Amino acid sequence: MQDVIASLEKTRTASHALAALPPHRVAEALNALADHIDAAAADILAANALDLADMPKDDPRHDRLLLDAPRLAAIAGDVRKVAALPAPTGIALEQKTLPNGLKLEKRSVPLGVVGVIYESRPNVTVDVFALCFRAGNAVALKGGKEADHSNRAFVKVIHETLATFGLPAELVYLLPPLREATTALLQAVGLVDICIPRGSQALIDHVRDNAHIPVIETGAGIVHTYVDESADAEKAKKIIENAKTRRVSVCNALDTLVIHRARLADLPFLCAPLAAQNVEIFADPYARKALSGHYPDALLKAARDEDFGREFLSYKMSIRTVENLAEALAHIAQYSSRHSEAIVAEDAATIDTFLNAVDAAAVYANASTAFTDGGQFGMGAEIGISTQKLHARGPMGLQALTSYKWIVRGDGHIRL
Repeated sequence: MQDVIASLEKTRTASHALAALPPHRVAEALNALADHIDAAAADILAANALDLADMPKDDPRHDRLLLDAPRLAAIAGDVRKVAALPAPTGIALEQKTLPNGLKLEKRSVPLGVVGVIYESRPNVTVDVFALCFRAGNAVALKGGKEADHSNRAFVKVIHETLATFGLPAELVYLLPPLREATTALLQAVGLVDICIPRGSQALIDHVRDNAHIPVIETGAGIVHTYVDESADAEKAKKIIENAKTRRVSVCNALDTLVIHRARLADLPFLCAPLAAQNVEIFADPYARKALSGHYPDALLKAARDEDFGREFLSYKMSIRTVENLAEALAHIAQYSSRHSEAIVAEDAATIDTFLNAVDAAAVYANASTAFTDGGQFGMGAEIGISTQKLHARGPMGLQALTSYKWIVRGDGHIRL
C-alpha cells in the first residue's frame, strides 16, 4: 500500500526530530499526555463502547478490549511513571582508551522507528508510544480492527499533545486496520527498524514468517504452576487463585496446574476458590479422582492431550499429576511457551533446582505469575514480554528500546 509506505517515510523523517529534544521536555510532554487522557476520558470511553458493541462478552478478547474509568486512570498513571524514569539514551555504557591512544565510548542510542502489531488491547497504543517516545523512538502502530475506534481516540489525544509541544504528529502513525497494511509494515525495510508483535500465537507466527525487518517475539503465555510435595497448602491456594482468576485474558494467567502425586489429597482445598468463580477444570485421571465429589461436576472434565500446552485465556485450566520434580520439569519443558513458570515449595534445594532448570523469561518461587508485567517490574509500562533470547527477554521497558553505537576519538590516527 503506497499510502502506508508514504506515511512510514514521514514517520522515519519525524524520528530525526527526537535527537534534539532534551529529556526533560520529553518528560513534560508525557505528563501533559497523561493529563490529556484524563481530560478526554469521556471521548475515549465512547469510542471504546463502539468497539465493545461488536464483540461478544464471552469472547476472551472482550476483557482485553474493555476500558473503564479505573483502567483509563491506570493508563494515565503508567504514562506518568514512564515520564519519571531516567532517559535510557545518551548513556556511556563503556569507555576505554586503546594502547594506540584511541578513545572509545559505547553509547546508548534509540532504535529509530519501532513497529508494533497488536490485537484487542487499546492500552498498548499509549504504553508503546510513551515508552518509545521516552527512549527517543518514533512508532508505527498496527492495531486490530476490533479496537480501531479506541486506538484512534488515543492517537488523537497523542497528536494533540505533540502539537502543543511543537512536535510532528508523524512521531506516532496508526496504520489502517487492514491485512495489506500489516504486509506493508513487515516489508518496510529502511523505514522501520524493528517490529514487535503482541497477540495470539497465530499473529506472532505470521509476523515471524513474513517479516523482512527484524522481529522481537512476544510469545503467547502457556503458564504452569508446580505444587511440590513440600508446598505450603495455604500459599499454594492463594497463588493458584490469583494466577488463574485475577485476569483470565492476560498472557501471564495460569493455564496448567502441575501437582505432585503426594499432594493430591490437598487438591479440593487448593481448587475451592476456583469453583467459586466457575473455573472449568480439565484434569488427568488422578487429579479428576481427587476432585470428584469435591468440585462441581459440571465444571470437572477429563483432560485431553490438547488441554496441555494450551493458552486458555478464559476461566479454564488443566491439571497434570507428576511423580516427582523431574517429571514436573519434563512436562513444563515440553509444553511451556517460555513465558512465566512457577513453583510452590518450601524445600530450598527443590526451589533452586526448579529456578535453575526452567527455561522461561520469568521463573517464580512461591509467587503468582501475575507479576510478569512491566509496571510490576518497575518499568512504568511495557512494550511486551519477550520470550526470545536475543536483544531482550521478559517484560520490555526502556532499555529494550535502545541500541548502542561506538564513539571513537582520535588525533590523526591511521591504521597501518
